Amino acid sequence: RWGIIAFASSLDQAGPMTKTVRDSAIFMNAISGHDAKDSTSANIAVPDFEAALTGDIRGLKVGLPKECFETEGTEPEVQERVRAGIAELEAAGAEAVEVNLPHTKYGVAAYYLVATAEASSNLARFDGARYGHRASGAKDLKEMYERSRSEGFGAEVKRRIMLGTYVLSAGYFDAYYKKAQQVRTLLRQDFESAFAKCDVIAT
Repeated sequence: RWGIIAFASSLDQAGPMTKTVRDSAIFMNAISGHDAKDSTSANIAVPDFEAALTGDIRGLKVGLPKECFETEGTEPEVQERVRAGIAELEAAGAEAVEVNLPHTKYGVAAYYLVATAEASSNLARFDGARYGHRASGAKDLKEMYERSRSEGFGAEVKRRIMLGTYVLSAGYFDAYYKKAQQVRTLLRQDFESAFAKCDVIAT
């Protein structure tokens, strides 16, 4: 039996992969909008994504974050392909504008702290009593919890739970988890500022 388990609730989102842009637009029409049973969905109007596919992109502003194009370790061939795609957009009438996302370099670190903290919290309920794998033959409740979680979770899941538990602990909450949340706010502000200057961002 399969079920959906929340990993990091504030980060989890649908990420559909489709063959074409039109397929993606059709899919977006199906999954967009408010869901009263989903506390993470916003109650805002959504456009008809498929109807918006007119092919006319004149005046579209494409943001180019220098942090994504001046990054060490980016494959030159990948950069060339992305820039070629941007050139095609410009030839079709779009305008490339430079934007800044100065805090993106901290994104992965913030992600690992927030994600593991939320995973630790979300997976706490899988103790074998009501949810998750229940080990057999335990002599008491404590042993059942320990064995159920030891047997039921794989090595990577255990690593994430341990890291999340650590960053949520009293002595480290402010130093790690709270800081990561502050960085996430800065990242969001970066994107809000960028989208004030452009319609889409190329990365």
